[in-house]
This record gives sequence, structure tokens and C-alpha cells, in this order.
Amino acid sequence: METSDNTSQKATRAEEDLDEYERFALVRAGVLSLVFLLAACGNFFFLHTLWRKRKKGTKTQLFLLHLCFADLVVAFFQVLPQLSMEITHRFKGTDFVCRSVKYLQVVGMFASAYMIVAMTIDRYHAVCKPMVSFFKGSFKRYLSIGAAWLISLVFSAPQLFIFSLQEVEKNQFDCWATFIEPWGRRVYISWITLSVFALPAIILLFCQMRICTTIYFNMKKKALQARPLQAGPKGVSNAMLKTVKMTFVIILAYTVCWSPFFIVQLWSAWSPNTAPTKGPVFVIIMLLASLNSCTNPWIYIYYS
Repeated sequence: METSDNTSQKATRAEEDLDEYERFALVRAGVLSLVFLLAACGNFFFLHTLWRKRKKGTKTQLFLLHLCFADLVVAFFQVLPQLSMEITHRFKGTDFVCRSVKYLQVVGMFASAYMIVAMTIDRYHAVCKPMVSFFKGSFKRYLSIGAAWLISLVFSAPQLFIFSLQEVEKNQFDCWATFIEPWGRRVYISWITLSVFALPAIILLFCQMRICTTIYFNMKKKALQARPLQAGPKGVSNAMLKTVKMTFVIILAYTVCWSPFFIVQLWSAWSPNTAPTKGPVFVIIMLLASLNSCTNPWIYIYYS
């Protein structure tokens, strides 16, 4: 009798856990749907805004255009596939589609990060080294944008070999990663964190600190002198200040959205037994990363 009761209790508990999992999956699917709509609509709307202002194009608009493209890659190849898997519970597609989606997911992450880096470096040259920025002209901007896309395409290549369509259960296939045990997963996640988040963060921090100090000392000199500056950095226009503020807010949004994601990923790789890889907190952290593609277009529109 006791054995029968225990079995019955376990079965009831399993059914309750399954119901809770399905309800949680519906919530995740609903939130991902909202994130996808906001990201897609926001970025398409901003593309339309840029198209209307194409005759009055500025240096910054070129970077914003490509950053918008990167955010759309995130929306369509990161958020949308995740939404599909929440609905179907399994990856639906061929091995080629599996590898392509996983590759483009990381391409979007790299492109978003390094396009912000390229735009910030351009602002750094414009404020701190205006003569250097002037003589290099538009060629430098196209070169930096091309470099950002090239880095994204090349550095994402390991995805094509790590992920594949695998049989996880009898006649059940999913898009899974295969790592060299026991260190493969740790090296991979550490590399992604370093190249997508840590290295860009260091570059962005350096550039923003130099920009802020240059503007501060420039304004201080102008306040102390009755006549225009004859030497040193040129005066900073209101338009340039506005662009610098926008760049700072974009960097802040990127950091706030992506830092919890990479912290948890590193935590789960190096200490899987203690990492919060399940439950509402983990889901919120994962969804927060995707929100960056929603916030960027509205930041652009506000400052434009």
C-alpha cells in the first residue's frame, strides 16, 4: 500500500511539474513574441526614417544603418528561432538550416557589438583627433564598418562545426552542440564572452573616457578664455555632443542587456552545479539580452 501511495504521489507531482513547465513555456513564447515584434517593427521603422533623411545623411547615420541591420539579424535569427522552439519544443529543419541559424545568431551578436565599437571609435577621432578624422574622410568609416562585418562573419565560423542536427531521442532530432570534453564548452563560452563582450567593453570604456575628458577640458578652456581656442582640440558643437550622448546611451543599453547573459553563461560553464540555469531568473536574463535589439532603434529615433 505504501509503495502504491508513493507511486501515485510521484505521478501526481510529475503531472504538476509538466503543467507548470507548459505554462512557463507559454509565458516565454508570449514574451519572445513581444520582443520579436518590438525589435522587428522598431528597426524597420528606423530604416524608414533613415530612408526619408537619406539626402541629409550624416556620418553617424551610416553607422546607425548598419547597426540597425545587425539588430534585425538578432531579431530574425536569434529571437524568432527561439520562439519557434518554445512552440514546437524541438528544432524543425535540416542540418544545413540548423548550422546556418546558429551561425547567424552569433553573427548578429558580433555585429551589434563591433558596430557600436566602430561608431564609438569614429566619435573618438571626431572629438579627440578632429584633423585625423577629417583627412581620412568617409573611407575610414566604410573601412571600419566593413571590418566590423568581416570580424562578425569570421569569428562566428566555429558555430558551423560545433552545432548540428542530432538524434536526441528515438526519431526525435534537435539542433545541439558537440564539444570536446571536458574543456571544450568552457573554452568556447570563454572565447565568446571575451570576443563579443569583454574586448568591446574595454575599447568602448577607453574611448568614452577620452571623449568625456576631452570635452570637459575643452569647455573649461573656452570658459577661461575670452577668445576662441587657437590651439588644441577644436570646439565641440551641439550636434557632436548630441551624437556622443546617443553613443553613450547605446553603450549603456548594450552593457545592461548583455552583461547578465554573459555572466550566467560563464558561471554555468565553470561552475555548473551552482549556476542559476533554470527557473524564472534564468529566463529573464536570457530574454533581457534580446531586449537590446528593441531598445536601440528608439534610442536612435529619440536622438535623431
